[in-house]
Amino acid sequence: MKIQESAQDYLEAILILSQEKEYVRAADICSYFGYARATVSVYLKQLKENNYVEVDEKNHITLTETGREIADEMYDRHTVLTKIFEHIGVPEEVAIEDACRVEHYISATTFRALKEHFEACTKGEE
Repeated sequence: MKIQESAQDYLEAILILSQEKEYVRAADICSYFGYARATVSVYLKQLKENNYVEVDEKNHITLTETGREIADEMYDRHTVLTKIFEHIGVPEEVAIEDACRVEHYISATTFRALKEHFEACTKGEE
């Protein structure tokens, strides 16, 4: 399934925020990205229309099954790529930024191969 990079970022952010908070609201997403409320509201409407999120009567935002699958995949890509970059000597801040960019464009096949190779190479280091 092909969705826009910004939608992937929003879904990943909602996943991360839901791990930190009892419930996620638009204001939390605004704070997370540093975006204006209007920007987040417009994007949340699109995510809801595309069945990636649900918003209840208290404006609590939750991921749908489809949204959760995408968020989990992006979060896995982000964390694994960050670890790989740091492992090869990239400073943490740069590794995080680069992983955020790369996670959107790397194919599933290449990511899987990188992840498996990295895990095999670092297995004895743990």
